[in-house]
Formats: sequence, structure tokens, C-alpha cells
Amino acid sequence: MSRFDKDWVRRNGVYVALVLLLLINIAITDNFVSAGTLRLQLIQVAPVLLVALGMALVIGTEGIDLSVGAVMAIAAALVPLYIGYGTVGALLISVLAGAVTGVLAGVLVAKVGVQPIIATLGIMVAGRGLANVFGGEIKSIRDPGMVELGTGDLLGIPYVVLIAAVVAALAWFLVRRSTYGRQLVAIGGNKRAAELAGLPVKRVLITTYVICGLLAALAGVLMAARSQASDPTKLGMLVELSAITAVVIGGTPLSGGQVRIAGTIAGALLMQLITATLIFHDIPDSTAQVAQAVIVVAAVYVQLGRKKARKKTGQKVTT
Repeated sequence: MSRFDKDWVRRNGVYVALVLLLLINIAITDNFVSAGTLRLQLIQVAPVLLVALGMALVIGTEGIDLSVGAVMAIAAALVPLYIGYGTVGALLISVLAGAVTGVLAGVLVAKVGVQPIIATLGIMVAGRGLANVFGGEIKSIRDPGMVELGTGDLLGIPYVVLIAAVVAALAWFLVRRSTYGRQLVAIGGNKRAAELAGLPVKRVLITTYVICGLLAALAGVLMAARSQASDPTKLGMLVELSAITAVVIGGTPLSGGQVRIAGTIAGALLMQLITATLIFHDIPDSTAQVAQAVIVVAAVYVQLGRKKARKKTGQKVTT
């Protein structure tokens, strides 16, 4: 295989894998081609996609956010507490909590100088405990507006799917068309050079973690609304693994300097389809978690191969 072919595979492998898995399911999975199946898969992937989009931005700065699952749990735990303020009030308060955790993570990384993995690991542990303090045991959510948000639809398209689609479009615009996106990519590519060029490095980093926190909180609210219950112990558990997997196999390198929104969307869909395929064929969910770990390692290996190939040819890695 020529160098061009290898590079094409590395760039587009996630799309090829997604199409192949779809074709395999069409051929071997009973009742796979149906509106109900499509609707269910999109509903299930929507919260993970929201978290993955925020994670993609953070990874683009050469960071990582392990606290997203705990932020989801905090947001979900706050919904029953503040539902007395109405659907919109509870939603805003819960999402605001995600922004607060994002500010904390961003300040620790940008101003204090704590490594992202350490800063967000600490927030993850403390946040999960805080969610249990707020929520305690499982609490039901019966507010009509919140139930409608989680289970309703517009012209046949579930609200959760519409929200994820809108956020994905906004994320694409931020990365590809805004000054913030260009600054984010520059900082991820070479933070020191970005500082010397006068870019607002600290502000961009804090903003990025705030966006990630907001999206994680929104995902938590949507999951709680759909299940009509808040479970701070289990909600959002291991979602950081799913989000990182979607981002990495979508082509965004852990070394930063690139953000591939379309690839992240395809990565999230691929991971959801892998999980669904295993479930359709009565394979334990734990196998899907093992598959995720293997895919992450394989994706990182492919990225390293691409980076080495670029260095040999003297080419710059594009954004």
C-alpha cells in the first residue's frame, strides 16, 4: 500500500468502519433496517456525542477531561432539587453547575498549572461524591416539561437528537469558522508559540473547559429526563471512556493541534453501533467495554503511524 493510501485510510478509516458495520448489520441482524432501530440508536448516542464534542475541544488543546461523567451526575442530581423553579429553571441551574466545574478545571489547568489529567481526576472524584450528596438515592422526575424534553419529538425527530445535532453544528462552526477555534488549534499545536504570538492562551483554555462542562451537564440532564429518574451513583459512569474513544477514533490526536468534529460524530456513531451489534447478538455489554479499550489503543497507534509518516516527508499535520 502506498503512503497516500495509508494516509487516506488513517484519515477516513472511521467512516469506512461505520459503513462496513452498517452493511454487516443490514445483512445479519434481524429487523435492523427499521425506523424504530434508527430512532433508538440516535437517542442513545446523543448524550455521548454531546460529551464527546466537548472532549474533542479539550483534547484539541492537548488536554483531557476525566470529570465529564461526574458533571453529568451532578447536573442530573440537581434536576429534582430545582424542578420547583420549572423545567427551564431546573435546566439552567443544572447546566450552570457544569459551567462552574468547567471554570474550576480551566483555572487549575490554565492559571495554577496543574496537569489536565490530574486536575480533572480530582474533580471527577469530588464531583461524584458531590452528586451523591445532592441526589442521594434514586429520585424520580415527573415534571411534564422535563419528561417531554427527554421523550418528546419535533416532526418525528426526538428532541435529544435535535439538540445533539444543533450542538454538533455549532461546534463545527466554532472550530472551523471562528477566531476561538483558530486560537484553540494554535494553542494545542504549540502552546509556547501561541503565548509568544500574543494569543489569549489562559482565556481560551478556561473557555474550552467551560464548554466541555456545559455539554456534559446538558447530557446529564437529557439522560435524566429520558429515564425520568436521577441516579447520581450510576449516571455518567465511564462516559469519559466512550467520549475519548469517539474523539480519538474520529481522528483528533491526543497530542492536540487538531479538532475533527465530523470524525468525532462518526466515532460516536461507530461506538454506539458496535455496542448495539453486540447486544443484538446476545453478547455481554462487558465485551463492548473491552472492545472500546482495544479500539482506543488501535486508534492511537494509527495516529502515531501518521505522525511518523508526516515527519519523514517533512509535511505539516493539517487541522
